[in-house]
Amino acid sequence: MIRIIGLDPGLQRTGWGVVESDGNRLSHVAHGTVTSRASADLAARLLELYEGLTAVFRAFAPAEAAVENTFVNKDAAGTLKLGQARAISLLVPAQAGLPVAEYAPNQVKKSVVGVGHAEKTQVLHMVKVLLPQCGDPAPDEADALAVAICHAHLGKARAMQMQALAR
Repeated sequence: MIRIIGLDPGLQRTGWGVVESDGNRLSHVAHGTVTSRASADLAARLLELYEGLTAVFRAFAPAEAAVENTFVNKDAAGTLKLGQARAISLLVPAQAGLPVAEYAPNQVKKSVVGVGHAEKTQVLHMVKVLLPQCGDPAPDEADALAVAICHAHLGKARAMQMQALAR
């Protein structure tokens, strides 16, 4: 059984979701959101995300991490800030010594819904179908659970485990 954390990076809200993968079976462990204060300066906001994610990693001890890639939009400043929040989502698991996989949003949607351009409501619906015990996660949390599901489905979890055992 492999415990996987999926992360949906955001500067204001970073969603996280933890699942356990045992072959083709998935089970929900926990999910939540780490937030930063919009009134704080950028450095303070990044520190809040770092401390919050570090606490999540300590509490749930995942074996692997998966992070959604940032998509680039027309707002360069917004994309840069999102990239900095994403860096925190890569740093925390790396600091914990975990392998980190990265997935494009379309890859996550295709893995969970079957369609790469699925709507957020479709992703949320399928997360609830695949993890019925997860309740009613917020959008950022559902996206993070979808990233973890994608990681489990694509077999990278098992491949990374085999690599780690071979070392």
